Amino acid sequence: MVTESWDDEELLTALRQAVSARQAVPPEFVTAGKSAFAWHNIDAELAQLTYDSTLADSQAVAMRAEAASIRSLTFSSTHLTIELEVTADSLIGQIVPAQTGSIEMHNSAGSVVTIPSDEIGCFMIQPIPPSPFRLRCRTAADIDVLTGWITL
Repeated sequence: MVTESWDDEELLTALRQAVSARQAVPPEFVTAGKSAFAWHNIDAELAQLTYDSTLADSQAVAMRAEAASIRSLTFSSTHLTIELEVTADSLIGQIVPAQTGSIEMHNSAGSVVTIPSDEIGCFMIQPIPPSPFRLRCRTAADIDVLTGWITL
C-alpha cells in the first residue's frame, strides 16, 4: 500500500520487490500451469498416424526404381480419417468419410489458422508450415479429432 509519506526511493524499492516476487514463481507452479493448459482440448479424440509413405517407401525400395514425389500421411481415429498429401508448396487433405467441417492448423508458436473443408471433405493448406504443427478437425456432425505434432 502506498502512503502519502513515501518518497521516490521508497516507492522504487517497493516496485523492485514486487517485480522480483513476480519473477520468483516456483518451477512446480509453472509446470502445473502448463499441464492444466494441456487439458484444454481433452474432448478432442486423438488421431493416430497410421500411414506415412516415407516409411512405406523405404521398405519397398527394392520393388521400385524411384521414390514417389508426393508424401502421403494418414491419421486415423475411431470416427474419421484425415488423409494428407504433401506437394511442393501445399498440403492437400481430405476427411473420410466425406463431410464438411473446419480444420484448425496449430503451429508450435501457438497460432491457429482455420481452413474450411468442402462437402466432400477436401481442404488445402498453403504454404506448407515451416515448423511443427498439428491439425484439429471439427465436422458438421460434431466430431472433434486432433492429430499429433507433424514435422515435414
